[in-house]
Amino acid sequence: MQTWQIILIAAIVAIIAAVIATIRTRQKDIKKVAYMMDALEDGELNFRFQDKNKFNRTLNRIRTIFEKQRQAHEQDSWTKLIRVLTHEIMNTVSPVASLSDALAKSMDENGRSELDVKAGLDTISESSKNLIKFVETYRQLSGVSKPVRRAIDLQELMDKVISLNSEFAASCGAECAYRPKEADLMIYADEGQVSQILINLIKNALQAGAKHIDISASMGKEDDVIIQVANDGEPIPAPAQEQIFVPFYTTKKEGSGIGLSLARQIMRQHNGSIDLLSSDENQTVFQLIFR
Repeated sequence: MQTWQIILIAAIVAIIAAVIATIRTRQKDIKKVAYMMDALEDGELNFRFQDKNKFNRTLNRIRTIFEKQRQAHEQDSWTKLIRVLTHEIMNTVSPVASLSDALAKSMDENGRSELDVKAGLDTISESSKNLIKFVETYRQLSGVSKPVRRAIDLQELMDKVISLNSEFAASCGAECAYRPKEADLMIYADEGQVSQILINLIKNALQAGAKHIDISASMGKEDDVIIQVANDGEPIPAPAQEQIFVPFYTTKKEGSGIGLSLARQIMRQHNGSIDLLSSDENQTVFQLIFR
């Protein structure tokens, strides 16, 4: 065998070995990216790739960026929650303290008062009941049970949800319809919890004066199921759109402010999400994603 043939064979072998090594490295890198994506979706950011090559350093840097964003988001969420809690508690406790003090000061030596004691005590009682109700609501928000999942036919689920809201919708002169973009769609979820979310979204729409509520569903690009609930009611005010998922935040006089917060907790326990896509003069659209 001539020298040039030996050199050519050696070069080919070296190239093949390099290609194989590159393929193996890329396969490992793909597995690392897949692992990182799963961890990010689950909110588990306590991983770090040990090898100090450039690719691993890049992945670790991405993880650090997500960690900083999550910390900033959590801090912002806690700040909003504390602000709302403080506001609600102060609104309830202030009248109690003020009336108690006024009643005590108005009493003369014989125990008589210039103020209407019964009215004052009634106000104190009502404020106390409101505070207890507030605490019970918080307990409900913090005690969302773990979902018991099973396969659910979306058509059957929507028929039940729409039927449960039919009387309220009729009294509002509104109609609610489910129009799937694909047939035979199913989700793996807790039927009771998902029904609670959908009923709450429909109820909110009707209270906002909606006359048409359209629910659609389709398959996403990654085999997830996307449900959209659209209505033509009064739009959510722009300043409130970033606050509506904050516990106890509400724009309604009689609202508890936990409906959408509960919905988000439920969807997170399903490894899914719920978001407000848009809200303007044309329509308000909420989107649920089941993965």
